[in-house]
Amino acid sequence: MCGLYGVLSYGNKVKDMAEITEALAVESAVRGTDATGIAYNKNGKMTVFKKSKSAYEMSFSVPKNTVAVMGHTRHATQGTLNFNGNNHPFKGMCGNEEFALAHNGVLWNDKELRVTENLPQTSVETDSYVAVQLLEKNKTLDFNSLQAMAEKVEGSFVFTVLDRDD
Repeated sequence: MCGLYGVLSYGNKVKDMAEITEALAVESAVRGTDATGIAYNKNGKMTVFKKSKSAYEMSFSVPKNTVAVMGHTRHATQGTLNFNGNNHPFKGMCGNEEFALAHNGVLWNDKELRVTENLPQTSVETDSYVAVQLLEKNKTLDFNSLQAMAEKVEGSFVFTVLDRDD
C-alpha cells in the first residue's frame, strides 16, 4: 500500500520545508516507489507536484513560508503509474475552493459509486479518485462532506485532505 506524510508548521517555524518534505518522502518510499507527489497551499493557490518516480529520485521545491505540505508515495494497485493523472495527490474543487486529496488503501465499491452517485467519467483509473468526485459533488469541503464521503466508500482507507486553510 501507499505512504502518506505531511508537515504542518505553526508560526512558520520550519526553516526548510523542502528538506523536511524530501526526508519524509524518502522515509515513506518503503510504502511505494511507483510515484511520488506533494501538495501545498501558497497564498490561496493549491499546488500539486507529482511524478511517476520514486521518492529516492525526486527533488522538491517548496516556497519559503509554506505552512503545510502533504505527500504521497504510491504503490500502484489500480491504474497505470505512467499516466500522471493516476498519481496522488489529486486536485479537486468544491464550489470555489481548491483542495488536494491523497489516499492509502483500497476502495472496493468505486465502480458501483460511479454509477449510483452518477459521477462523471474521467481519465483517472484509480479507485481513490472516487473520493475526490464525491467531495466535489457535495460542493462544500467541511467535516460533514468528509464524513458523508467516508461513509459511502467501502474498503480500507486513510485520506489526507489539504485546503486553503491548510
